[in-house]
Amino acid sequence: MEKPKTPFLAVDGIVRLWEGNFFKGIVLIERLYPPYGFALPGGFVEIGETVEQAILREVKEETSLDANIKRLFGVYSHPERDPRFHVVSLVFLLDAWGKPHASSDAKKVYVVKLEDIPFEKLVFDHKQILLDFIRS
Repeated sequence: MEKPKTPFLAVDGIVRLWEGNFFKGIVLIERLYPPYGFALPGGFVEIGETVEQAILREVKEETSLDANIKRLFGVYSHPERDPRFHVVSLVFLLDAWGKPHASSDAKKVYVVKLEDIPFEKLVFDHKQILLDFIRS
């Protein structure tokens, strides 16, 4: 019997960065690996971890920030959202404080005000995710 093929499971984070009670912006990474461009911090869920553990791990690995999950923002599952293969992503809204630093597969980390999001440079379906976030 052939093993059934299913989509890959990933997480992405809309990380709101704060300085005290002042909202500084959201955190975007510049990807080190293809597809190149700007993205929300995130990645694949590993065997043996929850999606909540995965998003906190990915945010820490890519931005050096310890974040707090506020809520599940949405599920994005269009089969063509990732040019490499079918990936379903659970997107979380998170809050963080401190200064982000790039690590793991992030080339650089940016804190971007909502009005300055580089929509034309976003990869995957992160433009749609952030438009949904702004509208919410």
